[in-house]
Amino acid sequence: MNAEKDNAKGMTVNYVADIYTGFPDKFGIPRQSGIVPELTGRIVFRPEYRDPEALRAIEGFSHLWVLFDFSLSHRDNWSPTVRPPRLGGNARVGVFASRSPFRPNHIGLSCVKLIRVEHTSDEGDVLIVGGVDMVSGTPVIDIKPYLPISDRRDDAVGGYSDDRAGYRLEVVLPPDADKKLPEELVKGLAGCIAEDPRPSYQEDPERVYGMEFEGFEVRFKVAGGTATVTEIERNQEAELDV
Repeated sequence: MNAEKDNAKGMTVNYVADIYTGFPDKFGIPRQSGIVPELTGRIVFRPEYRDPEALRAIEGFSHLWVLFDFSLSHRDNWSPTVRPPRLGGNARVGVFASRSPFRPNHIGLSCVKLIRVEHTSDEGDVLIVGGVDMVSGTPVIDIKPYLPISDRRDDAVGGYSDDRAGYRLEVVLPPDADKKLPEELVKGLAGCIAEDPRPSYQEDPERVYGMEFEGFEVRFKVAGGTATVTEIERNQEAELDV
């Protein structure tokens, strides 16, 4: 009985790190990790967890599981059903049959590629990771190694997400895109837009969508299966922050 009472109290969760990415806002971020491998992030540990011993042997793993807080999606209540964007924004599924950020405990889970451990003098050991899908400044709850021997399931079925498997937009970039952005950022930007960040119910070919990416303001239109980027300009506020 005492154990049941203790379990009913829940637990205290401490943030161990924060991840910094090229996305100050949610719009434009891939809906799942690993979809755009060119997107990178920096996992910076909070001072009380900056012990290099905590990362001993981590470089032997190619990928990591990152548990994080959907910090921009906190609500006082929760709903047992949600409306996944890929189902058009109208069809409902159970919250536990989705990866919606609007959950009872707002916990996210992403699998990222460990690119390297970067040793710094002011932030300690920083994890540089690829395939991110998180807003910059997202608090990290925990990090665990991805284990191919147990985490991979060749017979897995993706439910309703399989219906949209392979869906991508063709992306047309401005001729000077490679002059404004480094090559790896051009690929990352194109990958994000190819995943179609629009709500599924929006089909206005004249509507201009805007997103912030790596300190740039990006604008694009979508007609049919093609997304045309019309503008890539440096964010003036971002320049002032540097």
